[in-house]
Amino acid sequence: MDAQTKQNLQERRKARSLIKTVINVGHKFLILLVRWLSRTIYGEHGKRMPPITNLILMESATSLATKIRTRKVLTSVEVTQAFIDRCREINPLLNCVVDERFAEALKDAERADKLVASGTMSVEQLEREKPFLGVPISTKDCIRVQGLLHTSGIWNRRNIRGDKDARAMELMRQAGAIPFALTNVSECCMWWESVNTIHGRSRNPYDANRIVGGSSGGEGCIQAAAGSAFGLGSDIGGSIRMPAFFNGVFGHKPSKFVVSNEGQYPVALSEEQNSFLGIGPMCRYATDLKPMLRIIAGENASKLRLDEPVDLKQVKFFYQINDGGAHLVSPVDLDIRDAMEKVMAHFRATVKAEVKKVYLDKMRKSAPMWLANMKTPSKVGFDSQLVNLEGAINPWLELVKWPWRMSNHTLIGILTALTERGGVKYGSDEYHYYVQQKQELGNEFRDMLGENGVFIYPTHPTVAPYHNEPLIRALNFSYTAVINVLGLPATAVPLGLGREGLPIGLQVVAGVNQDRLCLAVACELERAFGGWVAPEVKA
Repeated sequence: MDAQTKQNLQERRKARSLIKTVINVGHKFLILLVRWLSRTIYGEHGKRMPPITNLILMESATSLATKIRTRKVLTSVEVTQAFIDRCREINPLLNCVVDERFAEALKDAERADKLVASGTMSVEQLEREKPFLGVPISTKDCIRVQGLLHTSGIWNRRNIRGDKDARAMELMRQAGAIPFALTNVSECCMWWESVNTIHGRSRNPYDANRIVGGSSGGEGCIQAAAGSAFGLGSDIGGSIRMPAFFNGVFGHKPSKFVVSNEGQYPVALSEEQNSFLGIGPMCRYATDLKPMLRIIAGENASKLRLDEPVDLKQVKFFYQINDGGAHLVSPVDLDIRDAMEKVMAHFRATVKAEVKKVYLDKMRKSAPMWLANMKTPSKVGFDSQLVNLEGAINPWLELVKWPWRMSNHTLIGILTALTERGGVKYGSDEYHYYVQQKQELGNEFRDMLGENGVFIYPTHPTVAPYHNEPLIRALNFSYTAVINVLGLPATAVPLGLGREGLPIGLQVVAGVNQDRLCLAVACELERAFGGWVAPEVKA
């Protein structure tokens, strides 16, 4: 390469660097402006949140199941009615429940109580075969439940109902759980704020002016507000862990290919996408995670060795405070950084575990890595998914219609359909580059974690933003999405409330099929830091 060519390359690099710097500065200014506008429009805090007055609502699903089958204090009817009453109390403000089978659930509860009273099954047999007998369970509106809506927030699916349970819900029902409520999602489950043109927008229990996350946002919301004993979510880029984080509850994305994705819409369009997608538990108490995962994993549960004890003193802890400064991704909040350092200090001092701070440079490429690896050879695009594969929308026309409220789609849905046509093309050199980056990062994680290591990482760089703010913070989802790309298990763990009165937390990541390590760490952090905090009542 001659001197002139080298000089030209250096000048192009400088120009690209300058453009990137200008964009980053402009983006930060835009974030500050939108935050000021949001506070001006919404105010400091949202409307009053109904207090939790029924102590039944404060129990874990595991505890409730024990009391129901042993006929101590509670019946299934009492428990189910308590959660139904709570849903009716909170939903006018939070808009987390979009469909219900309350009457049918109470009949199911009566049958559960009759089974217990009959004595045909011993307490031990019930615990073994129906561990969640009589406990009401909720799930998001993309996981099929017989008789309930199955819209995924898509206007063209607004009248579709489930003809049978999704496999994961079927297994929970076999374990005695009673489906009773369906919760809100983002349009087509592809955004991290739960809003759509069928059911509207869900609001955060800790501050109704803030988002609940997505796409399992309604599920995170109902759990945090004590409207459900436990629930199921799904996660292809953080759709369990972000809502769990924003709402201060636990959420687990299982290892790839462990839990059946049958009965979801939209479906994965390739084996690669299927490896990213996973149904998992969402709940207020860490003790419920393992028994739920054991049930929904079905025949694959043996792969996870969930009954194998975990000695935290033998676990190696690795942690990274941020992604290294990715383009157009927000810095990690001070509250979250401080909480992570306290967690690592706890494991050093109390558990006497091996703790090491690391820096994985490829984490800076998390967003483009996910976006590229999500590409498929299928000709089915997001513009088709938005109309239930019944043709395709014209996103430019929908964009013109949207300000006049003439479109059946959300702004972010329209913009996603537009931008999908750009970016990395499947099979291109850039696509193969990011596939290679994924493989190399996966090897780094495999070598680092082995079979007894966990990686502690922010679930999200900021606490729950105001409604619509995700539009200008779009790439912040990358903190969770990169874990989907790698197919690793990860648990979102709440760590109390930050200075804004909003939940903070982190995610615990382990090697493939080492889910039990994530769950053991989650239980220890709940014991040490308190876990879920009931939302305060604000005037």
